[in-house]
Amino acid sequence: MATGRSRTSGSSTLGAPTGDTGISTYKGQETALRAGRLGTAGLLLSVLAATGPLMVVAGVMPTTFGVMGIVGQPLLFLILGVVLALFSFGYAEMSRHVHNAGAFYAYISRGLGGTAGAGASLVALVAYSALQAGLYGMLGFEVSGLLQTYLEVEVAWWIPALVAVAVVAVLAWLKIDLNARVLGVLLLIEVALVVIFDIAAIADPAKEGLSLHAFNPDTLTGAGVATSLCFCIAAFTGFEQAPVYAEETSRPQVVVARVMFFAVGFVAVFFALSSWALTVAAGPSGIVPAAQEQSAGLLFNLTESRLGGTFTDVLHVLFVTGMFAAILSFHNVVARYAFAMGREGLLPAAFGRTNTSTGAPGTGSLLQTVVSVVVVVGFAIADDGKAGDPTAPVLHLFTWGGNIGALGVILLMATASIAVIVFFVRRGAARTQIWRITASALATVGLLVIAGYTVKDFDVLVGAGEGSALSWVLPGIILLAALVGVVYGAVLRSRNPAAHARIGLGNEAFQLEKASGGAEL
Repeated sequence: MATGRSRTSGSSTLGAPTGDTGISTYKGQETALRAGRLGTAGLLLSVLAATGPLMVVAGVMPTTFGVMGIVGQPLLFLILGVVLALFSFGYAEMSRHVHNAGAFYAYISRGLGGTAGAGASLVALVAYSALQAGLYGMLGFEVSGLLQTYLEVEVAWWIPALVAVAVVAVLAWLKIDLNARVLGVLLLIEVALVVIFDIAAIADPAKEGLSLHAFNPDTLTGAGVATSLCFCIAAFTGFEQAPVYAEETSRPQVVVARVMFFAVGFVAVFFALSSWALTVAAGPSGIVPAAQEQSAGLLFNLTESRLGGTFTDVLHVLFVTGMFAAILSFHNVVARYAFAMGREGLLPAAFGRTNTSTGAPGTGSLLQTVVSVVVVVGFAIADDGKAGDPTAPVLHLFTWGGNIGALGVILLMATASIAVIVFFVRRGAARTQIWRITASALATVGLLVIAGYTVKDFDVLVGAGEGSALSWVLPGIILLAALVGVVYGAVLRSRNPAAHARIGLGNEAFQLEKASGGAEL
């Protein structure tokens, strides 16, 4: 498959594939993930776990209602579903042409060149690492609260957070199909509990009854609408991970695209209905005041009055396991990005190797574990002087990490949409792919608008005061990652053109060399 860039083989960078097993090696080490491990169900459950359904319903939705005062949140989820479906048309089509664990940066490389791809690779690494690290803060805080409430044991938040880091590290070294089973069970339980609440809310509405006011376009007025989009789009994060597992998926040309569209549709409809159920339970006129007063306790208070204390206790526990599932999902993604980067020379070669027994990207997983430990310990030390404020890890680690990561993913999606357009135009396929190109163009505009408002209102998103340095320092982390990656890509292009030409090719570079018998690619 042509890429629009020259490919030059070099014995110093490409090891000759060995054997006839279909698995390429680098100096005797595997450079490909194990194929055929995931089917449609396994892949779907893996990517949906990252959305954290219960976490969104209990955390994101009350925050959006309370902070922004927007009653029409259900309509926002449907609008975002349309935008992300438009994005998926081109993104899913790219997954038929490019099978690479580097996903975002691989697609961007194939469309916009290796230097842009290098920038995108570092943004992806930072964004998904930030999302995962942020969840450790919330998980640690929630587990600490559960231990205090039910066992009367006081434990600092960072202790359960570090225990979670260790458990995730162990699971990530196992086979991906086993991980998918763990994620699937946790996800299905979460969804079931949310559906039970939705039914209970509809069966026992507030005094205003089964009002559809939340779907009225008139509710989407005021300055808070754009920022509410920033909150809500974070709830979709995860569906775009499907191509990351393409190398490990059976029939990726069909399965990846199918999973992406199903995930977007499911998330949009599920969250629209669940946020509507919240307005029904509290009443359209009461949902904003209730969310402002109760914050993250809104869902639990509404369930306790309808479904009892036992159900609410179970909900609290599953809130934690749901976060754990999301953490494991993000960890698997980061490990595969690191693997792809190591295989293509964007990280040391050690990262581009897999465990011989499980086929998991072990070194990439280890890197993410170390990063998580450093971040959790760093915030624990920083928050040590704020013992009187038990919400410090949540307000800081969770909100900072979550919003940095969300901004990075939004920008990656916008850039990938542009890359899709360029990819097909350069290959003379503009006419045959015209509707996908059009969808990608519309998605680019929508995503860039959301990214612009995200940066503009970052102080609101992270709860910083107006004029706070955090409003530019935190989003600046994503910009810095992009600049460092682009500079490194430019240096690599100058000093090692062969390695630069391999960016985005993944294992295909090794297969091409094998097919050519080591001749110039």
